[in-house]
Amino acid sequence: MSSSNFNIFSFSGKMKILHLTWFAFFLTFVVWFNLAPMLGAIKESLGLTKPQITTLLILNVALTIPARIIIGMLTDQYGPRRVYSALLILASIPCFIFAVAENFTQLALARFALGFIGAGFVIGIRMVSEWFPANELGTAEGIYGGWGNFGSAAAAFTLPTIALWFGGEDGWRWAIGLTGAMALVFGFIYYASVQDVPKGSKYFRPKNATAMEVTSKGDLFFLLVMKVPLYIALGALAWRLKNVDIFTPMTTNVVYFGLLLLYLYDSMLAVRANRNVLTEEVPEFHRYKFKQVAILNILYFATFGSELAVVSMLPLFFQETFDLTPVVAGMVASAYAFMNLMSRPGGGWISDRFGRKKTLLILTAGLALGYALMGVVDAAWPIWLAVVAAMACSFFVQAGEGAVFAVVPLIKRSLTGQIAGMTGAYGNVGAVIYLIIYSVVDASTFFMVIAGTAVLGFIALLFLEEPSGEIAEVDEDGAVTMIKVT
Repeated sequence: MSSSNFNIFSFSGKMKILHLTWFAFFLTFVVWFNLAPMLGAIKESLGLTKPQITTLLILNVALTIPARIIIGMLTDQYGPRRVYSALLILASIPCFIFAVAENFTQLALARFALGFIGAGFVIGIRMVSEWFPANELGTAEGIYGGWGNFGSAAAAFTLPTIALWFGGEDGWRWAIGLTGAMALVFGFIYYASVQDVPKGSKYFRPKNATAMEVTSKGDLFFLLVMKVPLYIALGALAWRLKNVDIFTPMTTNVVYFGLLLLYLYDSMLAVRANRNVLTEEVPEFHRYKFKQVAILNILYFATFGSELAVVSMLPLFFQETFDLTPVVAGMVASAYAFMNLMSRPGGGWISDRFGRKKTLLILTAGLALGYALMGVVDAAWPIWLAVVAAMACSFFVQAGEGAVFAVVPLIKRSLTGQIAGMTGAYGNVGAVIYLIIYSVVDASTFFMVIAGTAVLGFIALLFLEEPSGEIAEVDEDGAVTMIKVT
């Protein structure tokens, strides 16, 4: 792994990989959140109701829950270069379908499928962790996540203007179609331009690609428990689709039963992959604590889950609260995601230098206070002050995300994709739950609920043990490599 100076203006070696990878992530977010700034135009063009609009927002993040788990496993097994390239290319298809949809059902199906692109984040976490030493990892992962996440702000800021350039009722279709074309082209560029590991380095793969490995009986039980919210979120989505008459009661019950069977099958795979821990004790140098993963899951539920939900609803919130045009509302709302440029890399950088747990505690407390402040924003506020409140809240949200993923790659290197996949999936669980809450309460209550979950995250964080020392990694031949963390 390269240990040369961290020069953000370089485009060679590890810095080339970082720049190409954050841009791949940036494009996934442009495509994933091309919906939010176009909601007003789509609503007018196809005569959608408010329940249909909120359903599209929920569908946009739903498939990402299982997708992040699956993509994490594929990344650990086949490498980020191939998986990221394939994801960008394949995601362009539902993006094009959404752009030509003629009714709500077509929009809903295309948007549900497009949620798969949200899994791109976990691929880059593994790629960046292969190229940067531990003392630079928080900063590098923060730049990757923060600059990539800025894609949602870029979409909010530019797509309404692009739609106006094309003009007419179908301007939104051209704007959304253009994002799909960009992903398609860059998928081929990425494949031709990156490598999974530096020359001479080994790419560690897990012994079992079908389920996350744990190292004790207690952790296996904990893993099975932590899988439950992933299926509950998908069940909540089915309930929501029944309420807007996409699913019949019979279809909803079938989905519930199918999710139960899927959970049982998923649990069986986990037990089978970890059957050794039921009969023998895992050597100390192979162990890691799944409790660490669970705590990061909860924190990402509150941080990234809230970001996804707020980015999805904020343009419409500003439009309706302050009576703005869609273009102006998109520009104003982009201020929330704009903070990604500095706050997420800042969270990783602070973690590298001042301690990961301490940083997370401070940022999570700020997150709770920030959303409590957003909960009192109304039409009586000057709009500039509402934007300042959104940006202040956003700083803690996104710096917290950067701090979470300063820890993720340090738990167990060979499982980084799977751990990032599960933690990332919890972000989408948060988004689904928050958006369902938003569909039945007012915006003020919505923000206060997020603040309450951040408090729960703060309490869970008190039990985090900061990774330190060295991590043992075992390759396919049984050779042990010690990787320095601090």
